[in-house]
Amino acid sequence: MWTHAIDPIAISVGPLQVHWYGLMYLVAFASAYTLGTYRARRSALWSEQSLSDLIFYGALGVILGGRMGYVLFYHFDLFLDNPLWLFYVWEGGMSFHGGLLGVVAVLFWFARKEQKTLLEIGDFVAPLVPLGLAAGRVGNFIGGELWGRATDQSWGVIFPRAQDALARHPSQLYEAFLEGVVLFAVVWFYSAKPRAAGVVSGLFLTGYGLARISVEFFREPDAHLGFISFNIFTLGQLLSLPMVLIGIWLMMRAKQRV
Repeated sequence: MWTHAIDPIAISVGPLQVHWYGLMYLVAFASAYTLGTYRARRSALWSEQSLSDLIFYGALGVILGGRMGYVLFYHFDLFLDNPLWLFYVWEGGMSFHGGLLGVVAVLFWFARKEQKTLLEIGDFVAPLVPLGLAAGRVGNFIGGELWGRATDQSWGVIFPRAQDALARHPSQLYEAFLEGVVLFAVVWFYSAKPRAAGVVSGLFLTGYGLARISVEFFREPDAHLGFISFNIFTLGQLLSLPMVLIGIWLMMRAKQRV
């Protein structure tokens, strides 16, 4: 057993505090740009300017969509009491599923601007995402948040912020491995060869959804929500299920068109 004692603040200068979680966002965007540059150089369809625009607008989609998703999916009651709470970003709170919707909206607009199809853009972007997800989950672990359920395993971690002294699954690291490292390896190498439009996007959606649903069985549900369905499933699992279904549909659709 190990007691979490990592300082979530990376840099502190007077009243200015930079948290590790925020730095992980920079790592995520830098990773996406680096991998995107590698892929763009092997395609005549992408210029450096187009890639820069894509990463910039994609970052806006992640941040704005992630915040809106967190507020609307997880704290809609607070939003109803005070709609301005949506803008209280200093209190933290981001949702992957909201960020995904924000990115899809941005990609839809960007595809029309670049005269490309949404699936073409999605297939290019999908391999760039998992390592950023891994960075975000590492940020969650460093911050001692979104901890797992109680466990008696030797690798259990006591998170002081849980205020119960129970050893818990480091589910943030489970997610970093499955949603990040494993998913990256699968999608990146699969996309190395030309594929039918939509297949890579579908593989990413299916892979992430299955990974998230699996790890949620080890992650402590949000205290104010608890279990959503049958006293077993969490909101994160229910939000991930449509991703799996859409991903499978995209892959089957592409196969039928070949």
